[in-house]
Amino acid sequence: MKDTAEDLRAEYGALAELCRSLSPAQWRLKSDFYGWAPWDEVAHLCYFDETATLSATDAEAFARDTAALTEVLATGREISAIARDKYGHLDGAALLAHWEPIAKRLTDLLAGLDPRARLPWYGPSMSARSFASARLMETWAHGQDVWDVVGRERAGTARLRHIAHIGVTTFGWSFVNRKQPVPAVVPFVELDAPDGEAWHWGDADSPEFVRGSALDFCLLVTQRRNLADTGLRCSDGSARAWLSIAQCFAGPPADAPAPGVRKVVRATA
Repeated sequence: MKDTAEDLRAEYGALAELCRSLSPAQWRLKSDFYGWAPWDEVAHLCYFDETATLSATDAEAFARDTAALTEVLATGREISAIARDKYGHLDGAALLAHWEPIAKRLTDLLAGLDPRARLPWYGPSMSARSFASARLMETWAHGQDVWDVVGRERAGTARLRHIAHIGVTTFGWSFVNRKQPVPAVVPFVELDAPDGEAWHWGDADSPEFVRGSALDFCLLVTQRRNLADTGLRCSDGSARAWLSIAQCFAGPPADAPAPGVRKVVRATA
């Protein structure tokens, strides 16, 4: 559990370091993620890191908070607007200063839990280990939006394994969420890790497969890139059907950006 929590801490730190380099104007630049600016991305993370802390410390209070949030969302109010209402008095630098201790406290709390402890969330409860991995995935995905805004390459790390694992294990969910039948044949997934290691999931003898870089796979399952804008290779049956709708996060069905809208930023000489 401590290793997973430390990976989450490192992901928080990487995004915070990037945000400290932003100018006031860059904090307000619109990204390709629903027009959210870096300010919105951090506000979103801050909001749910606060509710995650509540989940880890007071399940009954979390349930009350969730019921109140559900009522507000039922009126048609967007979560981005709710976060703006809560933190709108803070500029980018002040928001970052507000978020960092919240993220630290959450990480400290998670590090001290039994990895099998169940924590309530928006939907089914999760083990503490899965909870930490999910927070890492969300932080990485929203962080990618900030990297894209500033147009800089983002190096992959071993922490991508958490996101890739969630991506693989939500194979069936991606179809169920769209009320589509889950294919009987599960693809074998083989990804090239940033350090050159190969990560594998599933049966190597499966006729269906997905192969490519772990970074591209994570960009796809978090719906930060279209399949056409990655170097992923896949078979033409259930694997391609999955990659066209892959969604590793909870919530209603969402679509990847159109081809060419969000391309992978590569280093240039």
